[in-house]
Amino acid sequence: MESKLWNDMFYLTLPIAEKILRPMIMYLVLVMLIRLFGKRELAQLNAFDLVVLLTLSNTVQNAIIGDDNSVAGGIIGAAALLGTNYVVVRFLYRHQRLEELVEGQPDVLIQDGQILKNHLDREAVSIAELEAAAHRQGFSSLDEVDRAVLESGGTISFIGRKPAPEAVRQRELLTRLDAMAGQLAALRAERHPI
Repeated sequence: MESKLWNDMFYLTLPIAEKILRPMIMYLVLVMLIRLFGKRELAQLNAFDLVVLLTLSNTVQNAIIGDDNSVAGGIIGAAALLGTNYVVVRFLYRHQRLEELVEGQPDVLIQDGQILKNHLDREAVSIAELEAAAHRQGFSSLDEVDRAVLESGGTISFIGRKPAPEAVRQRELLTRLDAMAGQLAALRAERHPI
């Protein structure tokens, strides 16, 4: 009984080469599909995207493992996936142009405080999703954002607006007025001690 248990857990029903090739092929197919369907699948997840990613893993499971449910087969498949990812990442690191082709280019969503609606439409990012991403990065509204970029990895980077020259001048005037009020209070105190 015990030997049957160990045999069922570790006996490979598929050849090792197939156990290695299946995850490698599915890895490359999934990278291409995710690239084809857009950057938002990578990081800007809404409920629909999450459902797709969760069911996607179940959908491709049999393509990756085949008819083999053994522990040894799972270890070989996992090692093949991780090894493929390691090789691809290292290769792309050394070949920047190819990485740009695979990863795509960043896309500007807000420029000079103006929301670029056609860019949002192209990337399938709603104003509500953009606002939520801005809130997560500490902005209370999109009015505080000078520039927002959907990075090739799927995250949105925000750069805050610099204060307008009038706001800077107003702050300087208020600081000077406060200093003058303090000096005036000091002079009054000298003339009329308590």
